[in-house]
Amino acid sequence: MENMFRLMGSEDFSDRRRSIWVNGPVIIGAGPSGLATAACLRDEGVPFVVLERAECIASLWQKRTYDRLKLHLPKKVCQLPKMPFPEDYPEYPTKRQFIDYLESYATRFNINPQFNECVQSARYDKTSGLWRIKTSSSSATSVSEMEYICRWLVVATGENAERVVPEIDGLTTEFNGEVIHSCEYKSGEKYRGKSVLVVGCGNSGMEVSLDLANHDANPSMVVRSSVHVLPREVLGKSSFEISMMLMKWLPLWLVDKLLLILAWLILGNLIKYGLKRPKMGPMELKVVTGKTPVLDIGAMEKIRSGQVDIVPGIKRFSRNHVELVDGQILDLDAVVLATGYRSNVPSWLQESDMFSKNGFPKSPFPNAWKGKSGLYAAGFTRKGMAGASADAVNIAKDIGNVWREETKRVQKIRTRVGHRRCISIA
Repeated sequence: MENMFRLMGSEDFSDRRRSIWVNGPVIIGAGPSGLATAACLRDEGVPFVVLERAECIASLWQKRTYDRLKLHLPKKVCQLPKMPFPEDYPEYPTKRQFIDYLESYATRFNINPQFNECVQSARYDKTSGLWRIKTSSSSATSVSEMEYICRWLVVATGENAERVVPEIDGLTTEFNGEVIHSCEYKSGEKYRGKSVLVVGCGNSGMEVSLDLANHDANPSMVVRSSVHVLPREVLGKSSFEISMMLMKWLPLWLVDKLLLILAWLILGNLIKYGLKRPKMGPMELKVVTGKTPVLDIGAMEKIRSGQVDIVPGIKRFSRNHVELVDGQILDLDAVVLATGYRSNVPSWLQESDMFSKNGFPKSPFPNAWKGKSGLYAAGFTRKGMAGASADAVNIAKDIGNVWREETKRVQKIRTRVGHRRCISIA
């Protein structure tokens, strides 16, 4: 690659340890956040290297999502910087359409990640003022190690890098049925006629339950805590767009009150189905905790009709059934853990100023994108693609400004040296 050269080691790729100097930032993660940052850096004329542990871009979308998935928000708030979605795409693009968009995006901005590079550690060397990123990659015959050295490090591994698997009494030791995380779920076709417990009532839990019901399975969904459910659209207009528009003119508490009135008019009283709303309004909850309200795309109809049962928390699993906290016992064939994801940053980034132990930046939005010593974060705003795009633009401009100033300084030095040589020769 034109933007990096070898410091140590030979051209023999059998070497176990090589060090590479990157003439620009290293971006860790080739998901939407990493791609957006790379595209903005390309536009600023700054070289970069993208490291990705999988063998493809957007591995979460390509490998860990179910078949029927669509974007829950309108395409115009999910597009990445400098390239809108194709005009013929629907308002809510499908999983395949979104992946095609991301692949076209990478091609357009000439983004070629280093695939199968799993970051083991990243630390800032105070002596040299540089970041040192150690990676490992494996093939059928060997395991190689690499160290990338750079001035700037962009963490773009995202909010959903690792799945969360809760410890539930008896689930792994006694239950005989199938247990999968929602990232492994593809379709309800194989569960036709079977009793499936979906653990979790977020957007994934609701959509998996809906898909199971559509395939004539018998899903039950565990709802342990309160949850906000909003219609995805109101009179053809996105609930998200309505809330964003209202927040420009009205206080947050009033926006929440109006959203809940609309939700009650469209979805009805959810309490009688076992769905309690939090005391804090949906938008306030999003701002304070980052917890996104569920956008209904059909699950509520299945709940009202009884095709999806709402059940309380789990007490324990045994061979072929589950005992709930209210004493109910359900016979089960399978369990889908729609229990979400978490950041994995603390497992490899050796830094404590910018990131908290939960893997998120300590500073709140909109100041979470920049740390110290050339460290940046893209896609940790809990504001979806729009937040990731804003991060990418800010990061690229910040690095680009330094890059241009230093380029000018080097050019001036070269000009002076050349001028002195001319005088000496004369």
